[in-house]
Amino acid sequence: MKENKNTVKKPSLKVAMIPIVFMIVSLYFGILIFELDPHIPLFLSGVVATIVALWLGHSWNDIETSFLNTIRLSLQAIMILLIIGSIIGAWIAAGIVPTMIYYGLDLLSPQYFLVSACAISCVVALASGNAWTAAGTIGIAIMGIGQGLGVDLAMVAGAVISGCYFGDKVSPLSETTNMAPAIAGSELFEHIKHMMYTTIPALLLSLIIYTFIGLQFTESGSTITEVQALQSQLNDLFNISPWLLLAPGAVIAMMVFKMPAIPGLTIGSIIGVAFAIGFQGMAFGDAVSVMYYGFAKEVGIEVVDNLLNNGGMESMMYTVALILIAMAFGGILEKAGILEAIVVALLSFAKKTGSLIATTVVTCIAANIIACDQYLSIILPGRMYAKAYQNRNLHPKNLSRTLEDAGTMTSPLVPWNTCGAFMYATLGVSALSYAPFAFLCILSPIIAVIYGFLNFKIEYLPEKTEQLNLKLDLPEMKSEQA
Repeated sequence: MKENKNTVKKPSLKVAMIPIVFMIVSLYFGILIFELDPHIPLFLSGVVATIVALWLGHSWNDIETSFLNTIRLSLQAIMILLIIGSIIGAWIAAGIVPTMIYYGLDLLSPQYFLVSACAISCVVALASGNAWTAAGTIGIAIMGIGQGLGVDLAMVAGAVISGCYFGDKVSPLSETTNMAPAIAGSELFEHIKHMMYTTIPALLLSLIIYTFIGLQFTESGSTITEVQALQSQLNDLFNISPWLLLAPGAVIAMMVFKMPAIPGLTIGSIIGVAFAIGFQGMAFGDAVSVMYYGFAKEVGIEVVDNLLNNGGMESMMYTVALILIAMAFGGILEKAGILEAIVVALLSFAKKTGSLIATTVVTCIAANIIACDQYLSIILPGRMYAKAYQNRNLHPKNLSRTLEDAGTMTSPLVPWNTCGAFMYATLGVSALSYAPFAFLCILSPIIAVIYGFLNFKIEYLPEKTEQLNLKLDLPEMKSEQA
């Protein structure tokens, strides 16, 4: 039964806040008080949102269609997640990850490890155009090296994610980098150039902070002994060979040459199985099974066991379930007009350029928390604020930059967001733990807001600017744009 559009009501702000407040309260009590996973609180929040949508006059059929369509947006991400799981299992079994860790322990010292981790992740993500690909390949190895060096894994994950999202944000190969200007109405390369004004300072500040944190670590004799012991264990368990590094090299090369993520990563997983058979002498059946079940080998040494017992599609099911529930919740909210009602209320505070950009930042962050997906945090605010930016004579690239500064960059900081869930599944550290150390992700939206209020590196549409010059003197025009 289809809904009658004449009987559908738009939610007031008070009504719109009902499922939002319920979500916040249920997540707080569920996670912090009762130490539950976020799945059930989000599921119950979806139930409350459905009740509100039905009360507003929406039919169940249309609500169901809406959240199923929203779930379809995440299917590519889920497929990538499953393939990354198979890569982790296959690459550990093949000795690829152990080899990257083995040589990485020789090259990196604790003092400069965090800044190196961020820089290396930047390069890989920039080349591949995908934060998930970078985290699922070089990121896994960096986490292993950090564990071997005795560096806090929450700090390591924060540095990896900062680097991965820098590359993802500015690479012309990235989906979000193409999506943001398409939604806002700007052009790809002018969008990337405009982003550099906020992204480069955020990266430089992050690298400085990682350098200062790293200087606290010392390369003591005990650390060197532990590293050598770990290398010895890896050498005993696997056939360590530089030839194994061809696998990550091949995956990165495929991404550089614009092969789509799913076939490129699948080939990487198959290479891992082949190397497990060829280099480690695994039976065919065992090598294939690690793609689903992951690699498991207990040697009785905690560091080694934590490194090796990982991967497989099965290990990603927790995250897949979380993504499905979160996306359904976001779809219900969009169908009921709840997100739109909140945005309309926020726009009432956006009187000038600075407050409009700040409102866009808040909306993107809220969309990452509420709609639970990076793409929705770009699409929804981009669609809703495009007219407001146009009415204020602001160039669309200001909107596209802000969508990335806040939408793309804060997505991995939310545990139940698709990006936060993926990073937890891949790196093994929860978003609540690594978020304080993902400095690039924290600094980018802050810098965007500062630029807005200072009217710094904010560009206006030239046609209307010329018209304003005819009507207003320059001081008045600047006052209007501030």
